[in-house]
Amino acid sequence: MKKQRLIACISIIFAAELLLLFLFAARDDANLQDTVAVNEVLHAVQDGWGKREGPGVLQDLDYVVLDTEGNVLYGTRRGLSESINQAVMHRDTVLDITVDGRVTGKLILYNDSVEYWRRQKRALTCFFGLFLLLQWGICAGYLLWLDRSILKPFHKLKDFARRVAGGNLDMPMEMDRRNVFGAFTESFDIMRAELKKARKAEAKANASKRELVAGLSHDIRTPVASIRAAAEVGAALAEHGGGMDCAALLGTVRENYAQIIRKSDQISGLVNNLFTAALEDLERLSVSPGLMESRELCGILENADYLHRGRLPEIPDCLLWADRFRLQQVFDNLFANSYKYAGTQIRVEACRDSRCLRVTVEDEGGGVREEELPLLKEKFRRGQNAGKAEGAGLGLYISDYFMREMEGGLLVENGEKGLRVTVVISQGGR
Repeated sequence: MKKQRLIACISIIFAAELLLLFLFAARDDANLQDTVAVNEVLHAVQDGWGKREGPGVLQDLDYVVLDTEGNVLYGTRRGLSESINQAVMHRDTVLDITVDGRVTGKLILYNDSVEYWRRQKRALTCFFGLFLLLQWGICAGYLLWLDRSILKPFHKLKDFARRVAGGNLDMPMEMDRRNVFGAFTESFDIMRAELKKARKAEAKANASKRELVAGLSHDIRTPVASIRAAAEVGAALAEHGGGMDCAALLGTVRENYAQIIRKSDQISGLVNNLFTAALEDLERLSVSPGLMESRELCGILENADYLHRGRLPEIPDCLLWADRFRLQQVFDNLFANSYKYAGTQIRVEACRDSRCLRVTVEDEGGGVREEELPLLKEKFRRGQNAGKAEGAGLGLYISDYFMREMEGGLLVENGEKGLRVTVVISQGGR
């Protein structure tokens, strides 16, 4: 729209200049003197003939009066033609002065066409100068508009691209939707926003990866502690025998070695998870639930309670929907927390309803504050009673995640004597 208006203005000015030039060229000014004015001057001179003073300047015309001998009788000013020859050379108008039917002299009317054309030239020059100045102003304004509408936005885009390349993704691109490049600059700002999202997603993925490594490291410590405890028991038995006969001693040693083998397999699985996460940049641990028989929980609980501080309950027969490996990690975390923070006997109960199997693990360590209970399943959160016990605050967080992925749940509450954690396992084949 602005471009069309500019072209229209320049076209009108150019047409006006052509019209003025055409009128000036077509004008016929061969006889520039007014005939009426000339006749008035002639009659005035004739009427005043014989007087000592001339009639003066009449009708703004300059003239000279000559007698029959060619002598100058009167002139309106100096510098006029004072002879017939000069008048002919200057193209002045020469008229006879007749008094009583007799020619008594000559009237030479000054031809001012030179001054006239000089004035016309000055006027025409000023007129064209004004039009050229107007054209220059319009073109300068258009150039300023181009600079503001096109060049400056490109400079802004250049600075914006430099900031984005330098990693500054927080400063948005200033947009003017009325500008011809408004949509173009908006696309650049959308690109910046998407790059910022990608960077945040990358930072989140890296943070998740670090959390994953921390969680796996936490889970690896539990079976390592089990192996150490079994090894210490084995070392004590090997050294003293504990007053046991040979058969009982061999059975106990065999059980310790079996415990070491199971925990070693568990560590191997966790290390594989860590290696896979490092290769594939996983944000979370994978959980693959499937059908399993409830009697398998007996072995899981036995492996988790390696210090034998709890009495295993009777497990109702049913089909469960769970990941056996992840379920082992859940109970390992629960028993390890009880060993570490309470150090008491552990009560384990199991009950079944129409939709799930609930396994409750409760210690006698006094529990935690009520306001801390909702926070225990968050990352890096521990109760104030943790003291100097080693830990990262990830065990219950990881366990809760595993159970949710298995369509179950993890309930944390204070029991009669200590902390009570209920593992809710969904039933399969419902």
